[in-house]
Amino acid sequence: MHSFKDKVTQKLSHLFPNSFSSSSSPQDSPYSQEDKPLSSYLSYIIPSVSFDGSKTNKNQHELKPIQSTSAGYNYENFEYQDVPSDNYVDCTNMDLLKDDNDNINEDPISRRTSSSSSSEVFEEANEQQTPNTSKKSRLNLTDDSTFISPELYEFLEICLPNIVKGRQWVLLYSTLKHGVSLRTLIRKSAELSCPGLLIAGDMQGAVFGGLLDCPLKPTAKRKYQGTNQTFVFTTIYGQPRLFLPTGVNRYYYMCLNGLLALGGGGNYALCLEEDLLTGTSGPSDTFGNKCLAHSPEFELKNVELWGFAHPSPFQG
Repeated sequence: MHSFKDKVTQKLSHLFPNSFSSSSSPQDSPYSQEDKPLSSYLSYIIPSVSFDGSKTNKNQHELKPIQSTSAGYNYENFEYQDVPSDNYVDCTNMDLLKDDNDNINEDPISRRTSSSSSSEVFEEANEQQTPNTSKKSRLNLTDDSTFISPELYEFLEICLPNIVKGRQWVLLYSTLKHGVSLRTLIRKSAELSCPGLLIAGDMQGAVFGGLLDCPLKPTAKRKYQGTNQTFVFTTIYGQPRLFLPTGVNRYYYMCLNGLLALGGGGNYALCLEEDLLTGTSGPSDTFGNKCLAHSPEFELKNVELWGFAHPSPFQG
């Protein structure tokens, strides 16, 4: 085998005189001047024989690439560095990709904590933007009311005369707070000189009332008072409904020591008895309304009288 190898070397020395010069010795480098190792040429000429004299494996389809120190590349681990043009990264998504990578390396506990805190901030923001989430923040009332919901408050605020719109609602009288007495209601109405809003309700859940002039001034005889700003309302229809004067008459409201009534012509639109425990309601020509309660005669759940005042500068 060595003699055959020598012969081949001699043949190659004639073909490549610069590569296999007679001056080369076993101590010289096995690479040629063009940095080509001798084994690389022999591998092309005798591909099936290894340099130790043994044949290669029949199942071997490729020879392992021989490293070249002059090339500087490891062909076994070579990878393309150019990215195909269709696999670009959108710059607008770089922050999203960064966030995803941060989340991968983030501690699961801290991620859950961060997520829950973000949810809390989101919920707080939603609560600030969602209507009717807080009665206290939306209702400009000095006291709690048995009947006034955020929806009814907004409805009545729109219906009020411009002179009192936007003012703070002041509770002048409530049967739950001041006792059942029409005389007490009349006396408490004198605390403010402005229109007053009467709100009552029956035991079946209907809420109704009307706008009056305050202070209330009881008369000895049945005599109507008020202006065309007077109105009545009810929630018997599911949604608040307003009834304004029709102009047929001027029977706006009547105040006696033993009776308080709104409307007339056929029936009182709303009439409260002296003890403020019972009342009546029916169709009236003054407002063109139907019965404001669930029935023409009813028991009162509560009666409230609200006035309106500018908020005190000392209040928050």
